[in-house]
Amino acid sequence: MRFGINTFLFASPFTNDSTKLFKTFKKWGFTSIEIPVEDPSHIDPAHVKAELDKHGLECGSICACMGPGRDLRGSAEDQKTAMDYCKALIDQMVVLGCPSLIGPVYSVVGRADAEEPAAQKQQWALVVKNLKELAKYAAARERQICIEPLNRFETDFLNTCDQGLKLIKAVGAKNVKLHLDTFHMNIEEKNQGKAILKAGKLLGHFHACGSDRGTPGNDHIDWKPIVAALRKIKYDGDVVIESFTTDVKVIARAAAIWRRMEPTRDEIAVKGIKFLKRVFA
Repeated sequence: MRFGINTFLFASPFTNDSTKLFKTFKKWGFTSIEIPVEDPSHIDPAHVKAELDKHGLECGSICACMGPGRDLRGSAEDQKTAMDYCKALIDQMVVLGCPSLIGPVYSVVGRADAEEPAAQKQQWALVVKNLKELAKYAAARERQICIEPLNRFETDFLNTCDQGLKLIKAVGAKNVKLHLDTFHMNIEEKNQGKAILKAGKLLGHFHACGSDRGTPGNDHIDWKPIVAALRKIKYDGDVVIESFTTDVKVIARAAAIWRRMEPTRDEIAVKGIKFLKRVFA
C-alpha cells in the first residue's frame, strides 16, 4: 500500500513546471503522486517521468478531469471529446509508467438532473458502450480504469458503491475497477466499511479525504472500520489524499470550497499523511 497526494491541492493546471513540487512531496513522506491532467497538452509525460524518477516517486494515477464537453452520456460530440481525451491520457500513462486512470470518467462533473427512467436507461447504455471501448483501448496498453461514484450534488449518474459495481459488471472488462472516496461515501453510503467490503477485489483505487475536504483525521469520519475493511479485502493499491483549498481558485470554485478548511494546505498534506500512516500502521 502506498500513500499518495493529489496535486490539485497545490496546482491547477498541473504543468511541467509543477514538477518542482515533487521534492517537497517526497520530503513529506509520499511515494505516489496523483496527477489531474486537465489537458494533455499541459505536460510532457517524458519530462514528468524523469522528474518523478529523480525524486524516487511514482505516478500512481492520472485523474480524469471531466469538464464541460467531456461526457460519455452526452451528445455525440461530447462523447467523442471525452473518448479522445481519455485515450490521450492513457497514452500519457504508458510513458509515465502509471497504472490507473481514475475518477468519474463516465460523465461531466456537475451534471445532476432528475432524469426520467427512459433517459436514464439510454444514458446507461451509452456509458456502458463507451466504457467498453475505452477499457479495450486501456487493456491493449496494460492500463486499468477505476470508476469513481460522486455525491448527489456532483452527478445523478453514479453515487454509490452498489451503482459502481453494477456498472463494472455491465462493462464486463477485467481492467475496469471501482474507485471509492471517503468524502463522497460520507454523503452517500450508510456504512463506509461495509461498502468497501462489498467492493472487495474490485476496489482499484482509494481516496482518503476529510469529511469537509480538509485533513483526513481532523474530521468526523470513523476511520477505524474503513482501515479494517481495507485490510480485510487485502487492498494493496494507493491511498491518496485529495483535498482542495481556496488557494487554487479554479478548483476551489469547481469543488465549492468557499472557506479555508485548515490553516494551510501544507498542513493538510503533512498532518494527513502522518494520520494515515498511524492508522494503517
